[in-house]
Amino acid sequence: MKVAFVHDWLTGMRGGEKVLESLCDLFPQAPIYTLIHIRGSVSEKIESHPILTSFLGHAPMVKKHYRNYLPFFPKAIEQFDLRNFDLIISSSHCVAKGVIPPPNATHICYCHTPMRYIWSHYNDYLGSHRIGLWKRMLLPSVVNYLRSWDVESSQRVNQFISNSQAVADRIRRYYGRESTVIYPPVDVDFFTPSNGSREDFFLIVTALVPYKRIDLAVETFNRLGHRLKIAGNGPEIKKLRRMAGPNIEFLGRVESGQLRELYRKAIALIQPGEEDFGIGVVEALACECPVIAYGRGGALESVREAETGLFFNDLSVASLTEIVDRARTLRFNKPLMRESALRFSPERFKAEFQSFIHKI
Repeated sequence: MKVAFVHDWLTGMRGGEKVLESLCDLFPQAPIYTLIHIRGSVSEKIESHPILTSFLGHAPMVKKHYRNYLPFFPKAIEQFDLRNFDLIISSSHCVAKGVIPPPNATHICYCHTPMRYIWSHYNDYLGSHRIGLWKRMLLPSVVNYLRSWDVESSQRVNQFISNSQAVADRIRRYYGRESTVIYPPVDVDFFTPSNGSREDFFLIVTALVPYKRIDLAVETFNRLGHRLKIAGNGPEIKKLRRMAGPNIEFLGRVESGQLRELYRKAIALIQPGEEDFGIGVVEALACECPVIAYGRGGALESVREAETGLFFNDLSVASLTEIVDRARTLRFNKPLMRESALRFSPERFKAEFQSFIHKI
């Protein structure tokens, strides 16, 4: 059986790329088709596969500003020639699931979420407060085209796998399709607790993009004055730095060993926005670091209220402030944190994915 992967873009190691890594273990010879590839930006395991890019890979300034090419993504993904493959596995949070499979091939989409920019987080990315006048004038026609294409191309998928029940609900709402939930893999053998003491800081680990709502956390910690460390990069970095007080430290991209130490020492991990699943949440729990999360999305499937973390229910400074203050006084169930995280091991992911393929 000849297998090909289709992934939106390879520009850094985030949650989707960690899923792709585990898929690479299952099919070590499979080539990866992707819109854009920045060499060296992803793991050696992924880089060891043949990587084929679209015509966008040669577009001007695409490596720094690839999101500006969003209207061209559908055409680019449709031009991949997959006629020699029996099984297509797309790893999609944007357009990868819209690839055109050959007539006799099976197409399985592991869906991290339907395209956030045009559906669930439209205002976070493309609201009038975020874009200039000329983009506001062009946007309605572009978004209408993308929404129509997104729904139509969802019919090219034989079977959907969703990374959480929250994403399964979105797939049903936007595409009218059912999916099977297989939670992403988390390296719980690497992310482990230590016997060291906690230090007096809170932690955020995420890409700095609008829907993550890091601005809410920055506002909150500016008022509280507590130390906050933010690990990650993204297009919001300059704006967030301008907002932040001296108690907030931006660490940029951190290596896995440093990240593990941050989880081990932080008072709690803060997840201020709605996540599709939230691999960082499970990494923190694996290190016995409690989690403060917005009470929607994938966090509801991994965090247990008042035992392994706390939820805040309004995207407001007042709501997050109340929960941060409460977290400083609670004693969480450390063994339960670790036990909860073990449910999301890479071995479990691979076994469930292989079982799914055998069934179809």
